[in-house]
Amino acid sequence: MVSEQTIWSLLKRIPDPEIPVISIVDLGVVRKVKFYNTELHIEITPTYSGCPALQMMQDEIEKTLEKKGISKYKINTVLRPAWTTDWMSTEAKKKLKKFGIAPPEKNIICPQCNSTDVEVISQFGSTACKALYKCNACLEPFDYFKCI
Repeated sequence: MVSEQTIWSLLKRIPDPEIPVISIVDLGVVRKVKFYNTELHIEITPTYSGCPALQMMQDEIEKTLEKKGISKYKINTVLRPAWTTDWMSTEAKKKLKKFGIAPPEKNIICPQCNSTDVEVISQFGSTACKALYKCNACLEPFDYFKCI
């Protein structure tokens, strides 16, 4: 039988469909992995209730499990408590910055030049979870992952 730790390791390899440099585990979407008798239960919480990537995440989890010969599983979507950026790992925030997306912090810093002289261009960025900003120091636009 496969251990819960092995399942966590497998899920950590699944990239977020919208931000492929971070995993669904690092993003904090995977909330729980637990075996009940011989059936695996996985709980996931989308970044927001209408997240269009949720089905893709579920599909990738299923493919990953089935590749490892795991056929007795349930994937449950849990909406309460609502997902929060507090669930993101420190590693995920570092990866976001390296990828050019300002991580969810109270003080928004340009991921290109580290300037705090930034301004919002739009509250809506490339995905609903992000806002579009511009750095006044290096003049580069960048996405900011909104604090939720």
